[in-house]
Order: sequence, then C-alpha cells, then structure tokens
Amino acid sequence: MKTFQSKKYLLLISSAILLLAVTGCAKSEVIDQCLTGHSYGFFGGLWHGFIAPFDFIGMLFNDNITMYAQNNNGGLYALGFLLGSGGWGFFGGKGVNRVRHSKINFNTQKFDNAEIVE
Repeated sequence: MKTFQSKKYLLLISSAILLLAVTGCAKSEVIDQCLTGHSYGFFGGLWHGFIAPFDFIGMLFNDNITMYAQNNNGGLYALGFLLGSGGWGFFGGKGVNRVRHSKINFNTQKFDNAEIVE
C-alpha cells in the first residue's frame, strides 16, 4: 500500500514540475501601451463588471477586446469589478430565496382521483 502512495506522490510532483516547465515557455504580452493614459478606479471596475458578459462574447470574436483593464489602481478596481459582475452572489440573494420558499400543491392535479383499470 505504501508503494502505491509513494508512486502517487511521485506522479503528482513530477506533473507539477512538468507544468511549471511548460508554463515557463509561455509567451508574455507587452502591456506598456495599456499602462499609459487613464487609470481606472472603483467605478471603472464596477462598469467593467456590469458589461463583463458582453465583453466575454466580444472576446470570442475579436482579439482586441479584453475583460479586465490593465491600467487600473489595484484593489479598488478589483473590488468594483467583482461587485459589478455579481461576484459572491451579492445581487442574486432574493431570487434564490423566492425559489426556495415557493410552495407546490400537488393535490390540484386532474388525475389525483383516477382509478386504475387492469
């Protein structure tokens, strides 16, 4: 049994090393042009979060569209993006409660008193 676990850990460690080696060869993009000009803050992140589903659809067809502004002020932009995209379910709570608390009455169906014919 111990040899199985040691082989499992060896496979896991070798997979992690292989993954690191492969991702080390990945192309990095130059974003210097994106970091000049307007810097987006909380409200920019909020707006980008609201339009994120449309941005995602646009990204599928056009390589020049991105979902997340590279030139942002950090944590406040990320918080705005998270809230705007509905992250953590802040805006979906009432819909879930409405579905969870709805009651179904099964006795109102037409065939409740139907007889079985053999």
